Amino acid sequence: MSERTIKGYHAHIYYDPQRTRAAAEKVRAGLAHFNVQLGSWHDQPVGPHLDAMYQAVFTNDEFAKVVPWLMLNREGLSVLVHPSTGDGYGDHLERSLWLGERLKLNEGVLKRAH
Repeated sequence: MSERTIKGYHAHIYYDPQRTRAAAEKVRAGLAHFNVQLGSWHDQPVGPHLDAMYQAVFTNDEFAKVVPWLMLNREGLSVLVHPSTGDGYGDHLERSLWLGERLKLNEGVLKRAH
């Protein structure tokens, strides 16, 4: 078994552009108070993400601050939190956690590291 190292985390905040974008904006405004790098809004599918989303990238040290905040303040939105180890498939599908409804991902575009 190969040893993996968690280099940081991504949180993907999913929303519906017509119905829940205001909620996503509220979550994004709250995330801005943390030491996170906020990604672009993606109203169309991108990568493995079949639903509209944006991401927040944060360090291992921020995990204990960001994730509990998301648990309490996700505004009913689905959030995928996963580590960044260099194994996209395993990070998104095997070592991830979901807050709210678990959404389908496009598994075919995720690369497995060996």
